[in-house]
Amino acid sequence: MGLTVPLIKRLPVTSSMIYLAVGILVGPMGLGLFHFNPLKESALLEVLTEAAVLISLFAAGVKMPAPVTFARWRAPVHLAIFSMVTTVGLVTVFAYYLLDLPLGAAILLGAIIAPTDPVLATDVQIRHPGDRDRLRFTLTCEAGMNDGSAFPFVMLGLGLLGLHELGEFGLHWVLVDVIWATAAGIAIGVAAGSGLAYLIVHLRRNRPDAGMLDDFLGLGMIGAVYGLSVLLSAWGFLAVFFAAVALRQTEVRLDLADPKLRQQLQADVPGLVDDASPNHVSEASLVFKEHLERLSELLLILLIGGTLFLDSWSWSALGFVLFLFTIARPLSVVVGLLGTRTPWRIRGLVGWFGVRGIGSLYYLMATLNMDSRKNWH
Repeated sequence: MGLTVPLIKRLPVTSSMIYLAVGILVGPMGLGLFHFNPLKESALLEVLTEAAVLISLFAAGVKMPAPVTFARWRAPVHLAIFSMVTTVGLVTVFAYYLLDLPLGAAILLGAIIAPTDPVLATDVQIRHPGDRDRLRFTLTCEAGMNDGSAFPFVMLGLGLLGLHELGEFGLHWVLVDVIWATAAGIAIGVAAGSGLAYLIVHLRRNRPDAGMLDDFLGLGMIGAVYGLSVLLSAWGFLAVFFAAVALRQTEVRLDLADPKLRQQLQADVPGLVDDASPNHVSEASLVFKEHLERLSELLLILLIGGTLFLDSWSWSALGFVLFLFTIARPLSVVVGLLGTRTPWRIRGLVGWFGVRGIGSLYYLMATLNMDSRKNWH
């Protein structure tokens, strides 16, 4: 990775493509030196993909520009909700009528494949906390939210297959899986991120000589927020993303509330509100998280390459992929961004960059391991 990054940056490919090619080369389709069976190793693969997505969600959250405003977040929120629902619906229709899947399995497939991926989309996401590119912000924010907003549809598909309790007329699904789990996940994340920011700022202002490991504070928050979400039956992916967003936003707001620091920041960059302090946990831990994210990407893409055989491909699978990326994704983006002021050029690019990958793989492995789990997070 260290030697090839400068070369890859000059090529019209991403690092994931290189890793996949290497995995295929040494896997069953190539030299046959390595084979990874995702069915036999589904529990391991679930944990690996879960960790990769959590790290990526944290990294995406702390890069969100401050302050959060409705005008700025409106388009990504629409994509995470309306585009998500549209994608699940379109894939359900395709899978039910053309792939002959039962309705529950069709909805489950739609939920697995609908969320865009924060891990493999690193190259088109926000590059740093001060990055104001509208396309990269929209893609990053959407990926951060829709990995959590897909969970209710996963549970709906499982419920229709008899693997999850939906309640009479779906009331349990609506109240618990949609309303409670979503609201609780966001609330846990915002409370934890804001609380950590206040605690760190208080400690550093009163004990400036106290040394803290920012990298591990970030990892600790991921573990604590995700664990609490599991205990309270909330969507942990949403909680971790919003914890990172709240951590970043609160640190910036507290810095700007300090007259001395505010004067210093405005003197450095006139008119700038979204700036980072060297004392920010979110900023200091970001490089470490991005390195972990890259290592996760390398490991998982190599494993995926090692799962593929020549007979892994089929015309129905190819047709489904073409439908997903040329019809479902662009159409869902058009529906999701209706009523917003997003330029049509940005809408077209967002419709093209519908990256799928590690998040979908996690949902698939978690579904396969349903028999061994008592609850979902």
